[in-house]
Amino acid sequence: MKHDYRLGIDAGGTFTDFIIADREGRVRLFKSPSTPEDGTKAIRAGLAQIADALGKPAAEIVANADLCINGTTVALNALIERQGVKVGLLCSAGHEDSLEIRLGHKEDGYRYDPEYPPAHMLVPRHLRRPIGGRILSDGREREPLDEAAIREALGYFRDQGVEAVAISFLWSVTNPDHEARALALVRELLPEVFVCAGSEVYPQVREYTRTSTTVVNAYLSPVMQRYVSRIDALFEELGARHPVQYFQSNGGLAQGKMMSERAVTAINSGPASAPQAGLHVARPFGIDNVITVDMGGTSFDITLTRGGQTNFSKDVDFLRYRIGVPMIQVETLGAGGGSIAHLNDQGMLQVGPRSAGATPGPVCYGKGGQEPTVTDANLVLGYLNPDAVLGGTVCLDREAAYQAIYDKVAKPLGISVERAAFGISTLVNLNMVNGIRRVSVEQGYDPRDFALIGAGGAAGMHLVRLADEMGIRQVLVPKVASGLCAFGQIISNVQYEKLSSLPLPLDEDEAHRDVLNERLASLRDQGVEQLRQDGFERNEIDCHYRLEIRYLGQIHECTVELQSDRLDAQGWQDLKAAFHDRHEALYSYSEPHSAIELVNLECSVVGWVAPPQMPELAPRGLDLEQARKGQRDMLFDESGDWTLAPVYDGEKLDPDLCIRGPAVIEEPTTNIVIPPGWRASLTRAATYLLTPGEGE
Repeated sequence: MKHDYRLGIDAGGTFTDFIIADREGRVRLFKSPSTPEDGTKAIRAGLAQIADALGKPAAEIVANADLCINGTTVALNALIERQGVKVGLLCSAGHEDSLEIRLGHKEDGYRYDPEYPPAHMLVPRHLRRPIGGRILSDGREREPLDEAAIREALGYFRDQGVEAVAISFLWSVTNPDHEARALALVRELLPEVFVCAGSEVYPQVREYTRTSTTVVNAYLSPVMQRYVSRIDALFEELGARHPVQYFQSNGGLAQGKMMSERAVTAINSGPASAPQAGLHVARPFGIDNVITVDMGGTSFDITLTRGGQTNFSKDVDFLRYRIGVPMIQVETLGAGGGSIAHLNDQGMLQVGPRSAGATPGPVCYGKGGQEPTVTDANLVLGYLNPDAVLGGTVCLDREAAYQAIYDKVAKPLGISVERAAFGISTLVNLNMVNGIRRVSVEQGYDPRDFALIGAGGAAGMHLVRLADEMGIRQVLVPKVASGLCAFGQIISNVQYEKLSSLPLPLDEDEAHRDVLNERLASLRDQGVEQLRQDGFERNEIDCHYRLEIRYLGQIHECTVELQSDRLDAQGWQDLKAAFHDRHEALYSYSEPHSAIELVNLECSVVGWVAPPQMPELAPRGLDLEQARKGQRDMLFDESGDWTLAPVYDGEKLDPDLCIRGPAVIEEPTTNIVIPPGWRASLTRAATYLLTPGEGE
């Protein structure tokens, strides 16, 4: 760290988390209610808490921070709530309806459902304007651009109050001249609107994906521009020495100008920092294969990192909109502490995806909730302290939770409340296990090769059950678990993605290898120059490459990672072998003698930011009994047999002490349940390690 502090801010839908690290490595967590109408209000409130805790004015803290980082759900919420701006689309004549045709595809799970409604169109039909002119796949111009049609369309857009224009023409990735001219005309005739083109937003093959991604970017970017301008103005007012960095969906940081122009890269801004935090938590244990899960009040987010590299997704449907740009693969489920337990139309117990949220919240909060939730079940099972006060204001009411489970679940099913509560917990666990399988087993990875990292206030009560089900033998829960995404921000790097299309046979032709090497070098140089403008030296920059390759005649590709931007003859052979291996892992077969071809390539350019140094926890000479704060009855199986289990205060635990299950460790912002057959110890890295075994 160059200055005294590093500040990470994760603006969620309910709370905004703040993590501040100082030069000595002390890390503190603060929370403030989010203010979606104006994010600066929540930030000011959080900074006031930090100022009180440190005994210094907020302006002095910000001025002495070498990085102020903001992760936000602004773009995500605008897409969910359809609160983006009015968009007009200029597209190739005859392709006005590609957004609705959607390649003839329905999302998985609804493919054979005739009653599944169509996706809401971000651009209504009358604002999709056909433009004459045609570029061929080899980049040649077949028909000149119809500029008169563009001028007519822009006049109509002006009359309709359009705030953003998206441009997507066929084969613009091989020759962007038509899109460049259309961009110039929009800026000349509608200088007040935001405009973006597919050849810049997503310069890769796939017309529908490129058009959809460009439209989403146009829909969200003016919203992000307003947000970024307010945040930047606040930190400038407070005397920040460096521009605020914003967290991208690719797991890296970027300055506000880039985020304002490419809001599509901010859709997963919040949970995208979890993998970096998970790796940091696992590093002292020599682990670089991690599955990070974040369980809050409403959702359960899952990410996977193998060999230090996090899974990416691209060209996928996100909230029913096709997004092409690379994003950290985050599997999100409606499985949080507030997920509602109810009987479905067939009279079977179901948990989620509906949530009680923060208002009215679980029944036990006493804020008007009437339907039992996962939190209510955990309270009835003894995993939560019935005398606890959450957030300093919410007193848990076990009797109310018990009665709600009885009325809504146990009585209709003719079972005991205890069995109903255990069933609720088991069902939500199975939902989460299925999500973990989707990012691991279905991607060709064995979850038994990974450690499970827990984040979020509710995760600690479910982690061991998930690990048992998946065969995972190591579970890690950091003390900053409930603010893990904000923590991930302060240890992340600046990162940009450079994309290109390059249809190319991977044969023995040396000229083809030279073409690939030239394109990789070009992408590298573009990214390096952008990072140098951000103040990085060349020795602080790394590049990583991903190539999308397929068998000749296939319509879908496999992604193969490449560490070098220049392939010799041996590297060329290694690349092809890596593709066959990846195809085998994904689809259980490969065809080593079949011809293969390259389609798209990506270059991730990373500017390394030195993480703050974290001190080790020092033993204070306390024994286990001094940390024990009591005991209570808990239920760990459906038999109904209660177990009297000890409860430990995490603030009084010394490192290296071993706690045998059954037990519960209570931290200020989370509880960690240790079932029978598992043990836990607080390590000097300020992380709990849970493993199978009875302990010593």
